Amino acid sequence: MPEEPKRELFGEIAKDAWEFDVWLMARRMALLYHYMASAIVERLGEEEGRKLVKDAVWKYGTHCGKAVREAVLAKGLPLTRENFRAVPDLPSRGWRRALCPLAKTWKELGPDTSLHRLYCFVDQSKIEAYNGEELECIHAHNVLDGDDYCEVVVRERQKPEKAE
Repeated sequence: MPEEPKRELFGEIAKDAWEFDVWLMARRMALLYHYMASAIVERLGEEEGRKLVKDAVWKYGTHCGKAVREAVLAKGLPLTRENFRAVPDLPSRGWRRALCPLAKTWKELGPDTSLHRLYCFVDQSKIEAYNGEELECIHAHNVLDGDDYCEVVVRERQKPEKAE
């Protein structure tokens, strides 16, 4: 019987074939994003190109956030932070605390990840579309900003205090 192939990518060993497959697909999507975003910026220039890329990412996230919103409401659940995770939106495998397969791919392409960082706005747009009146999303840490890991925080939106 042939030996099982070593499932290594990004300098990491995948826990299983499923995780490895997620890494492979995430790598392909990261490369697609890189080349599409780069072509847009090359054609339109830095300012207009980046604006278009960010707008496209925002619309993509809005689509995903609305889909989660509709699925949560269809289950008869309130639009809470906890219930956002009641509907699968991303693979349950493949992302580790210090391993984002998208960011790992982009970092391999070169040191300037500022165009790739625009992709991370997908998190804010998803939460905004899901329940932006009550929830907000921030990146407390992001490897593309130089942090050791990514941390996406979804929290209740701070309501302005009413004057008495």
